[in-house]
Amino acid sequence: QVQLVESGGGLVQAGGSLRLSCAASGRTFSSYAMGWFRQAPGKEREFVATFSLSGGRTYYADSVKGRFTIARDNAKNTVYLQMNSLKPEDTAVYYCAAQTPRYSGSSYYDYWGQGTQVTVSS
Repeated sequence: QVQLVESGGGLVQAGGSLRLSCAASGRTFSSYAMGWFRQAPGKEREFVATFSLSGGRTYYADSVKGRFTIARDNAKNTVYLQMNSLKPEDTAVYYCAAQTPRYSGSSYYDYWGQGTQVTVSS
């Protein structure tokens, strides 16, 4: 079982920055692919970024490419999402998720955090 706890959300003006953190329990964090997703009010949850295990590659949604950066620190069992040049349309609850190796290459993530609210004012 893996527990994920996000932090770092808050209220920021457009053009500002925030860094989200996601702390994971367990001793096998380095074997998980980690992702960030978000859900805005009245909308479906959408993919934001992922840090794959295969080659340590990162992938981003087009809407955040060039503004957001995903990173991980395996020594601290933590994954980060640095968000720059924030826009009002980035307002959402942000979730981190972990994918165990058996689902590698799929879009399925086994474990989810409780989410952290990000609000960007115009």
